[in-house]
Amino acid sequence: MERNRDLRQLPKAHLHLHFTGSMRATTLLELADQYGVHLPDALKGGEPPRLRATDERGWFRFQRLYDLARSCLRRPEDIQRLVREAAEEDVRDGSEWLEIQVDPTSYAPRLGGLIPALEIILDAVERASRDTGLGIRVLVAANRMKHPLEARTLARLAVRYADRGVVGFGLSNDERRGFARDFDRAFAIARAGGLLAAPHGGELSGPASVRDCLDDLHAGRVGHGVRAAEDPALLRRLAERGVTCEVCPASNVALGVYEKPEDVPLRTLFEAGVPMALGADDPLLFGARLAAQYEIARGVHGFSDAELAELARQSVRASQAPESERRRLLAGIDAWLAA
Repeated sequence: MERNRDLRQLPKAHLHLHFTGSMRATTLLELADQYGVHLPDALKGGEPPRLRATDERGWFRFQRLYDLARSCLRRPEDIQRLVREAAEEDVRDGSEWLEIQVDPTSYAPRLGGLIPALEIILDAVERASRDTGLGIRVLVAANRMKHPLEARTLARLAVRYADRGVVGFGLSNDERRGFARDFDRAFAIARAGGLLAAPHGGELSGPASVRDCLDDLHAGRVGHGVRAAEDPALLRRLAERGVTCEVCPASNVALGVYEKPEDVPLRTLFEAGVPMALGADDPLLFGARLAAQYEIARGVHGFSDAELAELARQSVRASQAPESERRRLLAGIDAWLAA
């Protein structure tokens, strides 16, 4: 019988974590009290809120809770605290490389504008990386609910700060709204500037949204992507191109994309040869951080330690870490498996 190794000791890269959603629940309560923000019971009960975002009303509720949490981040000190604590949580879960996703326009009104907001975020990332030893980089994400011109502005800003830790450009929010092709020029700007294209797709919408990410935005990674499992030809395409899906099992269930953890198609993707990077998405709202996603793969889907090590390798290969860092992490994964 195989001995189950400690998944918190498995070196891994964390490639799908949203900025506000990375916050500790206790930190949210403290900041809300400090700023006099009234939180609904769903955010102060000590348990993740019950959400179902597969309909318009459910998604609106999810966004309302997220926006309330974000409204508690008002000063540079709050940003520094959030990033430091997110890094500490990742280190505890065995992450040795983190790519955190943020839309700086959401924080700009309270932090002095768009450029100051991004600089404050990047300063916090640099400090947290230095203090915790965790490699951290940033993906700047546009909001598909806003005008594509704003996405182009963000893409230019992201390219401008590529030498300060920005490594990718994303597209988040409800993929059922608008078309990926509306944002093709923004992604062209980002790619021309050397940034990874990593839009969301294949979560709330089906396989077509993943194809749109590939065809219209030339995605190198896809945020979520799980609905590709419904289209064998698309699975083959992802596998052949080596496009990694950032799969977040706990959030898929929490948002009602799948009814039960066992319904998340981890096995289907894995056996089709589609690279995956397990991610926590928004632990503040879903309650499960990085190691818990690997626990789902092990406990619910029967992944062996060798297969879990391969998932960790896939996360490292899909990261934007320097080649020397990738080699170090891959050697650490081999050592974990050999122990």
